[in-house]
Amino acid sequence: MKKKLLALTLSLVMALSLAACGGDSGGEAAPAGTQPPADEKVYTIGICQLAPHPALDAATEGFQAALVEAFGEDGVKFDLQNAAGDSNTCSTIANGFVASGVDLILANATAALQAAAAATSDIPVLATSITEYGVALGIDNFSGTVGSNISGTSDLAPLDQQAAMVKEWFPEAKTVGLVYCSAEPNSQYQVDNVQAHLEGMGIACTQYPFSDTNDMASVVQSAADASDVLYIPTDNTCADNTGVIDNICRPAGVPIIVGEEGICTGCGVATLSISYYDIGHKAGEMAVQVLTGEADIAEMAIEYAPQFVKKYNPDICESLSLTVPEGYEAIAAA
Repeated sequence: MKKKLLALTLSLVMALSLAACGGDSGGEAAPAGTQPPADEKVYTIGICQLAPHPALDAATEGFQAALVEAFGEDGVKFDLQNAAGDSNTCSTIANGFVASGVDLILANATAALQAAAAATSDIPVLATSITEYGVALGIDNFSGTVGSNISGTSDLAPLDQQAAMVKEWFPEAKTVGLVYCSAEPNSQYQVDNVQAHLEGMGIACTQYPFSDTNDMASVVQSAADASDVLYIPTDNTCADNTGVIDNICRPAGVPIIVGEEGICTGCGVATLSISYYDIGHKAGEMAVQVLTGEADIAEMAIEYAPQFVKKYNPDICESLSLTVPEGYEAIAAA
């Protein structure tokens, strides 16, 4: 009797164990309505940033934040690569993204956009920190929409207002030197426009283009020697070398009006600036719409910063004994 009872008990234990294992392995169908949800799509985003400096860094951070807000940290994977200021490296990075089949590319700065545009006409490309898309992409009579696999956000601040700042700060100035990298087409666009506005005010202007960092210091020195004031646009090469520019111009007592806050922090007196984080975030919001199918990138118009702020550099203003006009906000110390 005892043997029969023991055998029955073991049989029951084995039956219960098998049932439990069957439940874990999914061998038995779960009741209706209790099936686990299918795995959600994980988007892979390739980010090509031209160079490491505060403005571009902020744009990338804003872009990533918008994607994480939409998909969660587990719903999006970023392949962030920095070209260290080299346009050829941008091309290598963009081609790598195409080969790996990313879902979308963020091109941060003009050279990155040009590389991505050359690398693919199929993968969606959102760009940011681009001054003028028509100039960057060689589109005549640009209407505001690229009309292909490309869209994004612009960092263009009103150039007429930047020119007016020269007159506001330095009403006695007679000569302005416009310093920029000739390899950046959007820098050329900006200085041409600012020059036209300044000459309309009766101020003589001379352009001082440099080809790369090898001749930048000598060009800046020539500009400082011949000018009352310098103007520097949103130029990535200048942004990478503000220390060099400041070491030439501040001892010479030559002030600089610049196109964005990051450059102003390093070598400028004042700027009419935007938030690069905000335009990066907007590009990220646009990316979400493209990835989810909510919007067709070919129909997405370029977006611009919603507001502009007049800012000044307290340290350089004090060094040059300048009086700050009303309506300017001090740039916080780093």
